[in-house]
Amino acid sequence: MSQEFTAAMRRATQATRAMDVAGATRIIGEALGIGIGRDTGLPAMAPPEPAARPLRRRLGEVVRLLKAGKRAIPGLDARAHPPLPERPVPEGATFAAGRFAGPSGARDYRLYLPASLDGAAPQGLVLMLHGCTQTPEDFAAGTGMNELAETHRLIVVYPSQTRAENPAACWNWFRPGDQGREAGEPAILAGLARAMAEEHGVPPGRVFAAGLSAGGAMAAVLGATWPDLFAAVGVHSGLAHGSASDVVSAFAAMRGEAAPPREDTSPASADVIVFHGSADRTVHPSNAARVAGTAGRPAHRSSGVAPGGRRYERLVTEPSGTGPRVECWMVEGAGHAWSGGRPEGSYTDATGPDASAEMVRFFLDRPKRGAAR
Repeated sequence: MSQEFTAAMRRATQATRAMDVAGATRIIGEALGIGIGRDTGLPAMAPPEPAARPLRRRLGEVVRLLKAGKRAIPGLDARAHPPLPERPVPEGATFAAGRFAGPSGARDYRLYLPASLDGAAPQGLVLMLHGCTQTPEDFAAGTGMNELAETHRLIVVYPSQTRAENPAACWNWFRPGDQGREAGEPAILAGLARAMAEEHGVPPGRVFAAGLSAGGAMAAVLGATWPDLFAAVGVHSGLAHGSASDVVSAFAAMRGEAAPPREDTSPASADVIVFHGSADRTVHPSNAARVAGTAGRPAHRSSGVAPGGRRYERLVTEPSGTGPRVECWMVEGAGHAWSGGRPEGSYTDATGPDASAEMVRFFLDRPKRGAAR
C-alpha cells in the first residue's frame, strides 16, 4: 500500500469519525484516482482467495467499512461461507452447541468431547479460534482438530465470533478494549475456557489456545494476558499482542510495519508455537518473529520437507529465566492458510507440515504446571 493511499485512508477515517461522510467520500474518491491495484488495495484480516487478484472496492463499500470505525477489519471476502453439512462423529463422541455468558459478554460455541475419554480424565483442553468469515464448524473441518482430540483424549472448544461484534466475524485483536485481561473478548474467551476446564476435569496447566489469522492474533493476546490459564498458545498467520490499537495501525502491522513500542507490549508469557507462510500476502511473514519474540535468544534451527512437498524452517528456543518456550515454523511458499489442513474446510493448505498435529505435540510435550485460575 502506498504512503499516499495510507494517508488518504487515515484522513477519511478521521472525517468519518467526525460525521463528515461527504468529506470522507471525496477523500476516498481522490485516493482511488491514484490507481488501486494489488499493492494498493485495502489489506484484510480475513484469509484471501487463492489467486492474488487486484483488490477493487466500490466506493460505497469503502465508505461503509470506514463508518464501522474500530469495529471491523475489512475482509477480502466478507461473505459468509455456506453452512457445512453436519459431519458424523465417532460413536460415543459429541460435537454439541452451547452458549457461554460472563460479566464481559457472551458467545456461542461448539464443544467436542471425544469418544476416547470413555470415563478417563482428559489430557487437556484446546480453545480453537477461527479466522475471519469462518465458523466453528468450518474451522473444525479444516484443521482436523477433532480427529486429533480422539487420538490424544483432548477436549476442544470452538468459540463463535458474531457479525454483530465484527461484520467479517473477525476476533477484534486490534481494539484496545479487547487486548487486556479483565474485559472484552479476552475475558469472555478465558471465562469460557475456564468454565469448560472445570466442568470436564481438565488437569491444571493443560489449557491451551490456538487460532488462524485474526484468531491467531487473539490467541497471542490470550497468551500474553492469561498465561496463568493458557499454558501454551498456537498462533497461525497471526500478529503479536499489542501490534495495533485501531484500524489504521492494524493495516500497518499486517503489512509488516513495526508498531511503536508500548509499555504493555511484550512477547507472550505462555509458551508459543508459531506457523506462518513465507508467501502470505495478508499478514506479512515478519509478524511471525514478533509473535515468537525470539530476537537475541539462542535457538536451534532445522529444516525439512513436508509430505505434501512444502519446505519449512523450524526455529526452537528453549526457555531461559522467565522467557517462554518457543517454536516458530516458516513454511516456504505457503500463503494465508492453515498448514496441513483438510480440504473440507476453508483456507487450508494440505501441502505443508501439519500445524494441528505439531501444535498438539507442542502443547502436550510440556510439564504439567500451574493451575487454571
